[in-house]
Amino acid sequence: MSENKNSILIVDDENSNIMALTHILSDEYIIYAAKDGWDAIDAAKEFSPDLILLDIIMPGMDGYEVLTALRKTEKTKNIPVIFVTGLSSIDDEEIGLTFGAADYIIKPFNASIVNLRVRNQMKIINKLK
Repeated sequence: MSENKNSILIVDDENSNIMALTHILSDEYIIYAAKDGWDAIDAAKEFSPDLILLDIIMPGMDGYEVLTALRKTEKTKNIPVIFVTGLSSIDDEEIGLTFGAADYIIKPFNASIVNLRVRNQMKIINKLK
């Protein structure tokens, strides 16, 4: 297929999580990856992905700080972010959504849920283009 594929930036400090998400999503999407918050911000500016899958718990700059920084920059402020995290309480999910995340995916990954949540966001994104 030579049609235009949507792109996703995966941000996680664990290679195994980046590999798992890449395995789940790479057939349908162009994948970029970053291992920390600063690289995530740089990659978002450079690649302008359609969607960001962002880990919350990372050393240095956590996912909340990354999302806050992304929202302050014209080029990245409208990129939807799905938090990807092991934090699984209702309170954690509520905090993530309060920060402006479009959705929330819990680790360990369920491939069907990841695909559905990403696909739902891409439907919204593609309608806005």
